[in-house]
Amino acid sequence: MQKRIRGCLSHAMVCIALMTATFGVNFCLSGVTALAQGVPPKPAADPLHVLSESFQSVARKVSPAVVQIQVTSYGPVRGGEDGETALIARQHVTGSGVIVDPDGYIITNAHVIAGAQRVRVVLSPPSGGSPRAVLSTLTRILEARVVGQDKEMDLALLKIDVAGLPSLPLGEYDKLRQGQLVLAFGSPEGLENTVTMGVVSSVARQANPERPMIYIQTDAPINPGNSGGPLVDVDGNVVGINTFILTQGGGSEGLGFAIPCAVVKFAYPQLKEHGHVHRGHIGVVVQPITPDMAAALELPQDHGVVVADVVPGGPAESAGLKIGDVVVGMDGHPIVTFAQFQVFLIRSTLGESISLDVRRGAEKLTLQIPVVPQRNNLEKMVDLVDADQNMISRLGILGLQIDDKISQAIPGIRMPSGVLVLALVASAGSQEIGLRPGDIIHSFNRIPIVSIEALRSALDGVKTGSPVVLQVERDSQLQYATFELD
Repeated sequence: MQKRIRGCLSHAMVCIALMTATFGVNFCLSGVTALAQGVPPKPAADPLHVLSESFQSVARKVSPAVVQIQVTSYGPVRGGEDGETALIARQHVTGSGVIVDPDGYIITNAHVIAGAQRVRVVLSPPSGGSPRAVLSTLTRILEARVVGQDKEMDLALLKIDVAGLPSLPLGEYDKLRQGQLVLAFGSPEGLENTVTMGVVSSVARQANPERPMIYIQTDAPINPGNSGGPLVDVDGNVVGINTFILTQGGGSEGLGFAIPCAVVKFAYPQLKEHGHVHRGHIGVVVQPITPDMAAALELPQDHGVVVADVVPGGPAESAGLKIGDVVVGMDGHPIVTFAQFQVFLIRSTLGESISLDVRRGAEKLTLQIPVVPQRNNLEKMVDLVDADQNMISRLGILGLQIDDKISQAIPGIRMPSGVLVLALVASAGSQEIGLRPGDIIHSFNRIPIVSIEALRSALDGVKTGSPVVLQVERDSQLQYATFELD
C-alpha cells in the first residue's frame, strides 16, 4: 500500500512541476509586458487551484446527468454453513446510470436490472456539487421502464417520463489513449453521485479469452454500485460504461473495466428502436497468432490475427477468404491484435461491406466482405408468425404459441406452454404493461394460457379499466405483471 501511495504522489509531483514551469514562463512574459507599460504584474495563479478547479468543472458538468438506479427483484438468499439456498426473498440492488438523451433515456448495465420487478431512478440535484446540494430535499425518484437490453454486451436502456434533462455525449473511442486522465461517476455502495479519478490503463482489454467483448481498463476506483455509471474524459464525454472489477478482496484494487463508447454507440439506437441488438458478422472465426503457431503453420508473420474457420456459405467464404489467411488490416486500419479486430467488426454497419486486407503466404489480398445480421433464436421465430394472426392488440404484442418445437429452442424454459412475446407494438401499451421480447405468458388472472386464442378470449372477457395480473416467465423466473387493461 505504501508503494502505491508513493507512486501516486510521484505522479502528482511531476504534474505539478510541469504546470509550475508552464505558469512560470507565462508569469515572466506577462511581467515583462506589465513593466514595459508601467502596470504592476498580477500574481501567478496557483497551479494546484487551477488543477482542482478543472476537476470541479468536469464534476459540475457531469454530475447532473448521472443517476442512481434502484432495482427491486426476487432472488435466492444463501444461508447456513454449507452455503445452500435457504429461501427466495425480495432483494434491493443499487446501481448507476447516465442520461444520454434529454428525453429521459438512460444507459446502464444489463446485470444491474437483471430479474427486476421494479426499477426506479434517482435524479441528481440540479445545483450539482455544492454542500447544500448534497443535503437537498429536491432529489427526485422516478419510476423507470426497461426499453431494451443486451446481456452479452451487458448494456440496458431505461426510460423515464421526463423531458429537458441534462445529458452527456458519447465520446470518440478512436481518440482514447493509454495514460489518459479519466473520471468514474456512480453510486459505489449506494453512495449517490460519487466521483473518482484515474487513468486509462488499457484502451482495449479482452478480459475473457472465451468472449469477443473488449473493455477499457482503468485504475480509477470502481466499487460495487458503480456498475452502469459513466467513465468520462476531462471534457465530460462518456468514453465508457463502468461494468466490473477484478478483485480478491471485494473492493477496488485498481483493475476496473468499462464498456467502450464505440460499443454503446452501436447498441444504443438499436436498443431504443428494437429492444435488443442486431449483431453483424461476416462468417469467420479468428485467433491471435503465437510464434509456435506461426512456425508450425508456416505463416508469413509470427504476430497478429489468423483465420481459424470460415463458415460454409457465409459472406467471408463467398468473398474468397480462406482458413489460414492472416488478417493485417480492416477498412484501412492496421490489425495487429485480436482486440482490434473485434472493435472494428463491432462498429461495422449492417448491410454494408468491410474491406479486409489479408496475407496468404507471399500474396497480399484485399477482400470486400458484406456484414450481415447475426440472428438469435427469438429473431428467427419472428419469421414463423403472421402480423395479423399473431397480433394481440390489447396487450400490444406479437405472440407465438409455444409447442414442443418452440420450447426446445428456449433454454431453461420452466413450463413448455403459453404464449411467447416475440415483439412489442410501438403504438400500443406494451411498454407500460412491462412486457419484454422473450417473456412467456403462462396465466391471465389465474386462468392458464396455452394458446393465443385462449389469451385473446381471456382479454375479451375483461372490461376496460379492470385490474389484470399476468403470470410471466422471464429468464427462467416466474413473476407477476399487474396493470389496468386499456
